[in-house]
Amino acid sequence: MPAPTHHTSFTGWLGAHAVPLTHLDPEAPLDDLEPLRELIGSARVVAIGENSHFITEFSLLRQRILRFLAERCGFTVLAFEYGFSEGFSLDAWARGEGHDDELAAHLAAAIPIGMDEPLRWIRRHNATTGVPVRFAGIDIPAAGGSLLPALAPVADYLRRIDPETLPMIQKALRIAGSFAGASAAAAAPAWTRLAAAEQDALSATLMRLLLRFRAVAPLYVSRGDQRSYDVALRRLEAACHADYGFRAMAGLYDGSGLTADTSARDVYMAGSVLWHLKHFEPGTRIVLAAHNAHIQKTPVFFDGRLTGLPMGQYLHNALGDAYTALALTSITGHTADMRPDENARFGFAIDTTALQPPEPGSVEAAFADAGLGLCVADLRRARTEASGGTGPDRIRIQSAYVHTPVLDAFDAILTTPASTVAGDLENT
Repeated sequence: MPAPTHHTSFTGWLGAHAVPLTHLDPEAPLDDLEPLRELIGSARVVAIGENSHFITEFSLLRQRILRFLAERCGFTVLAFEYGFSEGFSLDAWARGEGHDDELAAHLAAAIPIGMDEPLRWIRRHNATTGVPVRFAGIDIPAAGGSLLPALAPVADYLRRIDPETLPMIQKALRIAGSFAGASAAAAAPAWTRLAAAEQDALSATLMRLLLRFRAVAPLYVSRGDQRSYDVALRRLEAACHADYGFRAMAGLYDGSGLTADTSARDVYMAGSVLWHLKHFEPGTRIVLAAHNAHIQKTPVFFDGRLTGLPMGQYLHNALGDAYTALALTSITGHTADMRPDENARFGFAIDTTALQPPEPGSVEAAFADAGLGLCVADLRRARTEASGGTGPDRIRIQSAYVHTPVLDAFDAILTTPASTVAGDLENT
C-alpha cells in the first residue's frame, strides 16, 4: 500500500529539520542535547517516553536527558512510572540514606523498567551538589499488582490517628492480600477468581474509608499533621484506583467493559504528578519517565476503539504548554512484547521480537525514509511548517502500532536507529 501524501511531506520536513544526536553513553558530554533547551522552554513537567519497556537504547537516552535537564535546566525531581507509596523509600535512598548497595533490595519486587541506573546517578549527583534531585513515584501500587504497598502504611497511619477504623482497614488488607501479585498481569486473574461478595466488600470498604478520610480531614490533621494526612489520603486513593482497575480490566477482556474504563490508572498518575508539584518547593520542575502510551496528549485507540485517556492528556489539560511530551522510538532492531503468563514472576513473559519494516504512515517510516538515525525532531514546528500541518497517524507500541495524530500527541520525537532488548531479564 503506498504511503499517504502527508507522510511524504512530513518526511521532507524531517530531513530538513531533525537534529542529529551524537551519543547514547549516559556519561558522554551533553552538548548535543542543547536543542532540547529551546524545545522545553519553561515547561514545569517534561515527560520522556518509550515505545516499549526493557529497551537498552531507550534507557540510555533517558538517562542522558535526565542528566541534561538536571545539570543544565534546573529540573530537581525525577518522577517515574512507579508506585506513589513505594516511591518515598527510594527518594530517601536517593538523598543519601542507607548504603549504596541497598538499592537492589528496594527494587526487588519492582518490574525492571530501567529505574536503577537513574537512581544511582541521582544518589551520586546528590552527594556532590547543593541542589539535590528528588525521586517521586506516581503510579498505583505494584503497577496494579497489589493494594498492600499502599494500604499497609494507611493502616499504620490509622492506628495512630483513628483506631476506630482498624477493623475496616484490616478487612481490606485481608481481601487484598488474598490475590496480591507482582503486577496487574499477575493479580488481575487472581482477582477474577474471588467470590463476587469479596470483590464487592473490598470496593465498599475502600470507598467508606476514602469518604471518611475526606469527611473528617480537620480531625485527622489535628491529631497528626497536614503532610502525613496528605500522603495517607493519596495512598488510599491509589488503592481505590487500583481496585477499580481490576474491574475495568476484567470488563476489557470479557467484552463488557465501559468505554475508556482503563483510564482510572492514568488519571491517578496525572494527579500524582500534580500532587508532587504542589508538595515540593515552589518552582519545582519535574522529569517524568513513563511509556509513550501514558505520556501522549491524545486519547489511546486500539482497533478503532477508544480504550483510554492517557496521563499526558490530563496533564496537558491541567498545565497547557507547561507540559512537554518527548516520545522515544526506533526504526529497526528488536522490541519486548509482553505475553500473559501466570507462571512468570510478574504475570507476563517477555518475547524478544524482531521489528518489521515500519508501516507506511507511521512516524518510524518517516524517519526511515528521511535516512535519519539518532536524532530529535521538534513536532511543534512540524504542526505549522509541514505541508498542511499534517503528519504521521501512528507510532509503534512494542511490535504493534497506536493510531493517533502523532503531531498532536507529542511535542518531540527522539529516535534511535535500532533497539535492543535488555539482556538481564531472565527472571522476569
